[in-house]
Parts: sequence; C-alpha cells; structure tokens
Amino acid sequence: MRRTHEERVLRVLREQGALSRGEIARAVGLSRTTLSEITGDLLQRGALVVVDTDAAKREGSGRPAERLALDPASGQFMGVDFGHRRVQVAVADASHEIVVSGSERYDDDTAWPIRLDAAFRLLDRLAAESGVHYGALQGIGIGVPGPYTAAPGVLLLAPHSSVAASDTASAQAEFANRFGAPVIVDNNSRLAALAEVTFGSSSVDDLLYVRLSDGVGGGLVVGGRLVAGSSGLAGELGHVTVDPNGLECRCGKRGCVETVASVPAILAACRDQGLLIDDLDDLGAAIERSHPTADRVVREAGAAVGRVLGAASMVLNPANIVIGGEITRIAPAVVQQAAATVAFENFPGATTPVVRGAQLLDDDGALGALAALFHSSPILAGYPEASDAASRPASIERGTTTRRGVAHGRAQ
Repeated sequence: MRRTHEERVLRVLREQGALSRGEIARAVGLSRTTLSEITGDLLQRGALVVVDTDAAKREGSGRPAERLALDPASGQFMGVDFGHRRVQVAVADASHEIVVSGSERYDDDTAWPIRLDAAFRLLDRLAAESGVHYGALQGIGIGVPGPYTAAPGVLLLAPHSSVAASDTASAQAEFANRFGAPVIVDNNSRLAALAEVTFGSSSVDDLLYVRLSDGVGGGLVVGGRLVAGSSGLAGELGHVTVDPNGLECRCGKRGCVETVASVPAILAACRDQGLLIDDLDDLGAAIERSHPTADRVVREAGAAVGRVLGAASMVLNPANIVIGGEITRIAPAVVQQAAATVAFENFPGATTPVVRGAQLLDDDGALGALAALFHSSPILAGYPEASDAASRPASIERGTTTRRGVAHGRAQ
C-alpha cells in the first residue's frame, strides 16, 4: 500500500510539476499525516527536492509552504515536432523544466531521411552549445503532420502526404536506437492541443483546438486528456470541407480548411489578388499598413475556420476554443473573425464558447509531446527502497534549484 501511495504522489508531480504538500494531499486523496510521511521519505531518498515556496501566490498570513518537485536529475524527456517545414525539439528534466530547445527548417518536399538527419544534427548542436546531454532519457515523444491513427506506427495515408507510415515507423526506430529510450508518436496538432492545456497559463482542462500553420490540424482535450476517437482522428479539423468546389488538398479531397486557412494558402490567396508577398513577415508588414487585400484574405480565412468551429461547437458544446499557429499573432483578425463567426453559428440563447488565440509559441507540438510523456512515463523505478535510503549518498543540495524554460508546469 505504501508503494502505491508513493507512485500516486510521484505521478501527480510528474503530471503537474511542483506542488505544495497540501496540493499533493488533495490531488492524491491522502491525509496530511500520511502524505507528510511519504514525502519525507521520498525527500530523504532523493526522489523529490524542495524547489521553492508558495509565498508569491499565498494569500493571508502564515508560514509559506514548501513546494516539492521530482528530482530534476532523475530523468529527461524529449519532445520532437516534425512540421511540414521545420523540426522543433524540447528536452525537459523530471521536474518539467525545459533544459534545451531549438528548431531547424527544411523545405516542404524534403525527404524523410533528411528530416531525421536535420533533427539529429539539431540535437547534437544543442548539446554542444548547452552542455546538456541525453543520457537520462526516459521517453521520447514525436509529433508528425497528417492524420495519425490510434494504432502506433500507422498513418492514414493521403495521396500527396509528405509523411508515410514507413517514415513514422522509421522515426520511431531511429530515435529508439540512437537514444535507447521508448518512443511514442502522434499527430503534432493534437499534441499542440495537449500542450495548450498542460503548459498554457490558463487553468483550462477542456478545449477544442485548431492550429493554422503550414498545414491545418486540430485536437480535442477533455479533462486534461486527449480524446482520440475510434481511430485517432478526433479533432482533425484541417480536412473538413468548407468549399466542395475549392482547391485540391494534399489529402486528395477538395476545399478542405487547409486549402483556405493554412499559411501557404493565405499567402497564395494574397498573391492571386495582387498583393505580392513571400512569407509571414511580408504579410505582417501588409497588415500593419492596413492593406485591404491582406485584411480581406485573412478575414475570409478566419470566417472559414469559424464556420467549421461553429459546427463542431454545436456538436461538442466546448467552453473553450483555441486557435494556434504563428499567424494568429501576426494577423489577429483571423481569430477575431473566427470568434465572430462561431458566435453567429452558435445555438440561439446558448452560451457562446470562449474563442481565443493560443498562448504558446510554435513549439507547441514539441511541448505537447513532452506533456504526453509526463502522463505516461513511470518515474519511481531507479530509486532505492526506504530500507536502503540510509546508505544512499546525498547527491543534490536541498533547497532551491535553478529553474528555466517552463516554471511549475507552465510556459514562461
């Protein structure tokens, strides 16, 4: 029974980051006396460390409570997001702190082996620059573009997809062989949805999420957990049809949301209407000078996204809808228009969902891969039993630790 209690305490700290003893007791349903005994033992054994107190957010008088976290040196977790045009990586320690992160760009038609090489070169460069090595990896999460089924290693293939099932299987094998750690794979937009719940600053556990990037994808999170659906397609909004006579999509259908609201689609629409721009920086400059073509194209894209989100909202009745992707910061009108369209499409008299832009940057897929690992990876293995604790040498100075990147499970 004591071992079970220890595992519950370690699990909640792995999933939520640093917590006070009172917060841990409420989360795991233990009395404060029992919790105090367990955390005291885990502190002595080195499984936990004191990272700070709750003085900054404590109300009223009284002694600030210590906040406990997993020993940062007890393990590492790696998140990798293979987007259509770039790979993003983030490595966290066991207390949820991001210790190193970065990205590397490539062309949309880059072959998968070259993408893998780019990821490994990036990881090698980050290790050389930061001094962080990957010898304590307990798990690796990989996000890939394209609808991804619930069955590991099986991708729903599209005729024009840049990623094949054999590619994702190869990625799993290459990362597992290189780092000697278990690897999970999922759709990167679904992982971005999980990142928004886990690392975003709002205390939201349920949301419908769509990401507008080089492609368009989405995810559904309920109770802090990704909802997969029968085959892993829950929340796949990018390939919902908005114009049956529209452009051909990379999935083989016509008029998907991706053909009108992805970054390449928006840039192409601007060029077709006479606004000569090459990238998001050019689009941002046009929006800053209130160019009517840029504003019209962005709002049309937002309206298309809003119609799909409005229909999904009628079915799912979410309280929160989040729109992610770099374009939401460059062109806020896309979120504004989507929100207005969702409100118009909503059931008369019903509470309209809160529609907002994502709080995270475009590394959300990599962070989501980390969040998936935090919810699935065992951490207790490798610590001595209580009877062996006395013989374990002290390896970490008690008190505060240097923290960077993600503070207490939230992005800075």
